[in-house]
Amino acid sequence: MLRRAPLVLSGCLWFSFACGETHDAPSASAGAGGTVASAGSSPGSGGSTPGSAGAVPLSGGSAGAALGPGGSTGAGGASAAGATTAGVAGSLSGEAGSAGGGSVSLLVFSRTQGYRHDSIPVGIQALRDLASAHGFQLEATEDATRFTDSGLSGYDAVIFLSTSGDVLDDAQQAAFERFVRAGHGFIGIHSASDTEYDWAWYGGLVGAYFREHPAIQAASVVVEDKANPATAALPNPWQRTDEWYAFQSNPRPNVQVLLALDENSYSPGSANMNGDHPIAWCHEYDGGRAFYTALGHTSESYADPLFMAQLAGAVAWVLAK
Repeated sequence: MLRRAPLVLSGCLWFSFACGETHDAPSASAGAGGTVASAGSSPGSGGSTPGSAGAVPLSGGSAGAALGPGGSTGAGGASAAGATTAGVAGSLSGEAGSAGGGSVSLLVFSRTQGYRHDSIPVGIQALRDLASAHGFQLEATEDATRFTDSGLSGYDAVIFLSTSGDVLDDAQQAAFERFVRAGHGFIGIHSASDTEYDWAWYGGLVGAYFREHPAIQAASVVVEDKANPATAALPNPWQRTDEWYAFQSNPRPNVQVLLALDENSYSPGSANMNGDHPIAWCHEYDGGRAFYTALGHTSESYADPLFMAQLAGAVAWVLAK
């Protein structure tokens, strides 16, 4: 049962928008001993990767930079992408500045107990850069023992970045439930839906569990809700290449669908959703706000200014009243 309640925003008023893998083969887990790194600090073992993917062009005209194979600007080209993405970035920067900069604090959690995505280090660095650009604080960890009341205190939202498998024990799960019920935010990226299948509350938070995917390929993404800050910068349709998840159930009855796949634009095979294929959504849940996007399998995604604008808008939305 979804519970819809007003949120108390810590530090500032952001946007007032209404939310108007068969499993991949398992690989070695990073375990629970991941390091913690702050946004803007020198990259440490928490997972930075050198290269162009670490530089996220989300301000000014630089947002129109050339994209890697993981994503296309779609209709309108790079210049249009630069203009729209810069608009989202400007709004975020203004709101963060009015809050006194570091008053917004995010925790990125990327522990894997199943399949581990090669894109995780690049994603962590891209999120660090995003946080630095907008003046809020960000830490990254794979240490599940951080999930206590005291360990989560001070964070406004937690981002599950391509997590997989059973990543939290019962006590850690209970602490995270209390965190969300206190009005905090959750953002799930890609295989966050391939996580904690036996934790029903988490399944409701994410909105749906992963089922399977076809080969990585190009597809058309349809923007269903242009008013949300996570989609405001996106062309419609949005042409991009990714690993397109299908889900065990259709989340549409319980969430606000933001993006959906045009199943006629690619070859889903058995990984179809019978023509109604949500791929990113948001909702209010048990006192907090939750956003999920199935995009983000490829490392190139984190060099795509449109994909990063989606994540920037997601932060704005989960923290808004």
